[in-house]
Amino acid sequence: MGKEAILRVDGLSMYFPVYRGVLRKKVGEIKAVDDVSFDITRGETLGLVGESGCGKSTTGRAILKLYDPTAGRIELQGRDITELEGDELRRIRTDMQMIFQDPQACLNPRMTVGSIIAEPLDEHTRLKRRQKRERVRELLDAVGMNPDFENRYPHEFSGGQRQRIGIARALALEPKFIVCDEPIAALDVSIQAQVVNLLEDLQKQHNLTYLFISHDLSMVRHIADRIAVMYLGRLVELAPRQQLYSMPRHPYTKALLSAVPEPDPAREALRERIILKGDVPSPANPPSGCNFSTRCPIAEDKCRREAPAWRKMDGGRFVACHMVQ
Repeated sequence: MGKEAILRVDGLSMYFPVYRGVLRKKVGEIKAVDDVSFDITRGETLGLVGESGCGKSTTGRAILKLYDPTAGRIELQGRDITELEGDELRRIRTDMQMIFQDPQACLNPRMTVGSIIAEPLDEHTRLKRRQKRERVRELLDAVGMNPDFENRYPHEFSGGQRQRIGIARALALEPKFIVCDEPIAALDVSIQAQVVNLLEDLQKQHNLTYLFISHDLSMVRHIADRIAVMYLGRLVELAPRQQLYSMPRHPYTKALLSAVPEPDPAREALRERIILKGDVPSPANPPSGCNFSTRCPIAEDKCRREAPAWRKMDGGRFVACHMVQ
């Protein structure tokens, strides 16, 4: 794309062991994320979409080293952070932050809003008390809240306001890269657009880079520059926004987009819905070959035998499908 890649992910895998019996013997593993590769350029928003349980949030947490990846390589601003631990990892935390899905669960109910937002400053800076308070009030103002709310508690706010507090906390250390883990999923529809608009405004002001995780394809269309589609722990397609929505190539992407409601009743009546048969297989026992082969309407014998390669195509699109030429 001609811009510097702030994040590079190569072959990222995250497997969770499964233990059974009195002796806790390992009997298998859950392949939550399996051989995922992509990059994000500075100032860009990459949308990561897919059904619940497909590994989106695990991908985001593994990138931020909240989990230790099973395999793969993660580069942030040209530095390999895959094996970092302890003090070295703590030092780079200032460059990468996360906005969590549930604004109520991620805020300590016993701490005031000011203390919550100041916590990263307590851990990573040597600012004096007055400087911290000024920074907290500045951050509250930046996310559209009254700075005088600093002495209130999380339960005194609505869901949308709590999410703004979470965003203010994520911005406290002036990070370069933020993982937005379904930041609007727990909010009312009327509030979702406000939070997305706030994230876009903050991105322009601070040149932020986002990995925006969501299952809401209509909302991702408004905020993402490129979109990656995930199914059962693997990426199946990645393309610029306009390309993906106007001409999806992977059969799973086509099925997902066919489920997005169309506001125009006339177009909605003519639109063809793709109904996938069966259930999503278990990540503890994925199918052989292509993960999507058990539900794919165009799958052939080769799809059930061989896993498709992650291939680059025209226009910056990547697809993992034997049937796409």
